[in-house]
Amino acid sequence: MYMTVFRNRKRADMDVPAYQADNARMEELVAALPGFISIKGFVAEDGEVVAISLWESEEAAKAWANHPEHLRVQARGRSDYYESYTVFSCTDPRVRSYERPLA
Repeated sequence: MYMTVFRNRKRADMDVPAYQADNARMEELVAALPGFISIKGFVAEDGEVVAISLWESEEAAKAWANHPEHLRVQARGRSDYYESYTVFSCTDPRVRSYERPLA
């Protein structure tokens, strides 16, 4: 498994409809890629956004990072949408889980 965490802050003056359209297209595109498992996004009280994506392999995640349409939207993100961002990635993250037993 490969995990990517994308932390970002949006620009106050960004074109929200354009961002939403690009984001919807990227979600559609990534869902069809081999090796994609899931993505979930969260918004903190201070406005920071965190997206966590899971992949079957590092190669699958890199294929997404280098997908031509995704590369174009990444460039638009840097020029038009994001104030800042940080990407964290790791292979074989240590995973621990708990589920409450059914009563």
